[in-house]
Amino acid sequence: MIERYSLPKMSNIWRDEFKFQTMLSIEILALEALAKKKKIPADALRRIKKKAKFNLKGINALEEKTQHDVVAFVTNVAQYMGEDAKYLHLGLTSSDILDTTLGVQLKAASKIIEDDLSRLLKLLAGSAKKYKDMVCIGRTHGVHAEPITFGLKLALWFEETKRNLERFKNAAAAVSTGKISGAVGTYANIEPEVEIYVCAKLGLNPAKISTQVIQRDVYAQYLSTLAIIGSGLEKFSTEIRHLQRTEVLEAEEPFTEGQKGSSAMPHKRNPVICERICGLSRILRANALAGLENISLWHERDISHSSVERVIMPDSTILLDYMLNKFISVLQGLIVYPDNMLSNLVRTHGLIFSQRVLLGLMKKGVSRTRAYDLVQKCAMKSWREGSDFKENLLEDKEISSLLSRKELDAIFELDYYLRNVDKIFRRLGL
Repeated sequence: MIERYSLPKMSNIWRDEFKFQTMLSIEILALEALAKKKKIPADALRRIKKKAKFNLKGINALEEKTQHDVVAFVTNVAQYMGEDAKYLHLGLTSSDILDTTLGVQLKAASKIIEDDLSRLLKLLAGSAKKYKDMVCIGRTHGVHAEPITFGLKLALWFEETKRNLERFKNAAAAVSTGKISGAVGTYANIEPEVEIYVCAKLGLNPAKISTQVIQRDVYAQYLSTLAIIGSGLEKFSTEIRHLQRTEVLEAEEPFTEGQKGSSAMPHKRNPVICERICGLSRILRANALAGLENISLWHERDISHSSVERVIMPDSTILLDYMLNKFISVLQGLIVYPDNMLSNLVRTHGLIFSQRVLLGLMKKGVSRTRAYDLVQKCAMKSWREGSDFKENLLEDKEISSLLSRKELDAIFELDYYLRNVDKIFRRLGL
């Protein structure tokens, strides 16, 4: 019944066909459980399963009149069942059907997102290893700091995506939950065994305790996890946007044949996909906040959460699926400029080696404060004049009396900064 609509496309999961087919499946599974307990006749169950169907237009017309979606659904389905309709929705309440349906939808949506994350993780692992030894400048506050490798940037993203995949699996498991416990969660008119049976058939976890609804903290956890993943994608995309700036141009998102960057300036190649990902991440965070607001309901339930979830659940899962696939396409087609990386590396005339000079002076017995002042004086001269930092150090009498040219040459070696890269990659399992 449900499998008919379980297509590998996120939007199908949130269409009315999938929703109402799932609702019908839950109603019939509940009747199967009741028939096993001899609460309804077995021949009635056979007739119901043969006749059970729904009509979307009919449901919509009834909902216009009843102003209640589940009543409209049950009424429409009952029209096809004749006398046996008296067994439909027996002992159930609307949220038994709606929340369990949501569990099925989120489980299906989560499978797609998990697959997306797994593909991204594999791609990041390969890219990190590919660029492991490609030297570039590390930046703090947007300012040149010390050398790193481009592969280390990607390895960082790999590890964060790995964490995101684990936290997503936990969140997905939490929302893959159903409940068939009646009006206020007491099983007064339906036995717990019905819930266990229905959830087992659907591959869901039965809620250990519920009111009229599954408690909304699990959905808040799920939406917050989607927002964290989206924020990670924003972080990765922001880095690419910075690296694509004209004055940097160390990496660039793909620019396809026939693509236009500007309606006015034919030369433009803008990071539009990365910018789109950054913008959409804001929606995921806003939806997560709405999910947090849904936790507090009156007594055993109200429906203040319901209208919100009809928007934020489809939107957030569809959005994240889209964002992940877009970022995967960016990474697959990423243009990397190693020559520009090396050019930028030497742009500050050797200032990136200042900390090693500081430490070298301290090893000679100079206090940190004095060593810092000596190095900074030479560094500021390089900033002002664009002069060579090493030569400025050699021209300083106090520094040159402590550090020879040979020692300074050794201090200005790139390999020193990269000697532990392999260890970091091994620690990450790369």
